[in-house]
Amino acid sequence: MKGVSLAPSDMRAWASTPTGRKAVRYTLVSVISVAVSQAVLFLTFGILRLGSAVTCNIIATAVATVPSYYLNRRWAWGKTGPSHLWKEIVPFWALAFAGLALSILAVDIAESEAPQITSSHLGTAVIVNFSALAAWGLIWVGKFVIFNRLMFIDHGHHRHGRLEAILERPGSSDD
Repeated sequence: MKGVSLAPSDMRAWASTPTGRKAVRYTLVSVISVAVSQAVLFLTFGILRLGSAVTCNIIATAVATVPSYYLNRRWAWGKTGPSHLWKEIVPFWALAFAGLALSILAVDIAESEAPQITSSHLGTAVIVNFSALAAWGLIWVGKFVIFNRLMFIDHGHHRHGRLEAILERPGSSDD
């Protein structure tokens, strides 16, 4: 079994492939989404104290998911035109809510256990933010696979690439 090379030249070569470019862009969109979500969570829970960690986490996820959808669709996967409700919008939001469910569990546990570690609200807010970040990190890779393989697919490009690979294979025949 061949291992993955982490040499800079190999990483640059991989990043220049179609999948590599999508992964890099998906990662950058995720960085933006995480920054928005973490900022909103810290603002609503840590500073403004608008509600429980769970309530503020729901607000943060809802705010961050909107730009995440559009940036992923347009920039990471290069989709233009109107979004398809059942093939793109519903699955994207379903994944967002799956992540939200996991992050709700994480922030609820963090908020209830934080007093064991700190007596300050600021300390609790930091623990809550870290817990939400960790929960979203767990589903990050799975979302990339789902987006790349199921949702934002360029069917014509994939069919052409497979056909081209078969035709270029030495010794291939139509038998």
